[in-house]
Amino acid sequence: MTPSKALRRLPWWLAAAALAIGCLLWIYPFLWMVAASLKTSAEVFTQGLGLLPGNPQWENYERAWGDAQFGKYLLNTVIVTVATVVVVVVRCAMAGYVLARHEFRGRKIVMGTLIATLFVPAGYTIIPLVDLAQRLGMLNSLTGMILAMSGAAHVAAILLYIGYFRGIPKELTEAALMDGAGFATVFFRIMLPLAKPVTATVTVLTFLNTWNAFFLPLVFTFSRPDLRTVSVGMLAFVGENATDWSGMAAAATISLLPVVALFIALQRYFVEGIAGAVKS
Repeated sequence: MTPSKALRRLPWWLAAAALAIGCLLWIYPFLWMVAASLKTSAEVFTQGLGLLPGNPQWENYERAWGDAQFGKYLLNTVIVTVATVVVVVVRCAMAGYVLARHEFRGRKIVMGTLIATLFVPAGYTIIPLVDLAQRLGMLNSLTGMILAMSGAAHVAAILLYIGYFRGIPKELTEAALMDGAGFATVFFRIMLPLAKPVTATVTVLTFLNTWNAFFLPLVFTFSRPDLRTVSVGMLAFVGENATDWSGMAAAATISLLPVVALFIALQRYFVEGIAGAVKS
């Protein structure tokens, strides 16, 4: 390589080096968490930022899964998250479709009300939610938790669907209506399958929000520890006099795997959904 070509490529090399350093800094906490899950509690503090454990402690995962009942918490989280994602996707898709493709009286008021909910802190709604769940007999149950998690406005998801459905030609809907298709047929058999990228985006966002939720699951399972989710289940590693940091790191690593797997599976649709909704 001649000096002139090397000089022209110098900015690219500098940019690549900067990106590599940024990526390393971004993923380092995750790498440290995985490494801490294989250390003893003493090594977590004595090794500092070091990654390599002296003698991998695989029993940390066994202790987290069995002794701390993290397997049960993981199952509860999967049930709550999957059910919440299904409810949110169907509800937000239908709301976005109606607001994007149908003109009706009060449409602007509905849109304004939805957007206004963005400025309401989530903690302000916990008291009426708990009161309503208690009156319905759903306070200490997974069903009540699912309804509470999926009952929020989810304005971002609705706006994503609105932006995507507005970009679909109206002739497609009109042709289906002329063939005798009703609202449900048009929505479930035509519009919803076309919105697969947005559905993937909403699925990932709702999955992350529900999987990582702490305050609402804590309140809804306060007197039923067996119904805790993984985020609340982390409290099992915190004692009065000591904290099992290596066991907590192992539990956190286990809880992170489904999130990574889902994002890898849906990352292409996730990017398409964000780009398509913004473009529309």
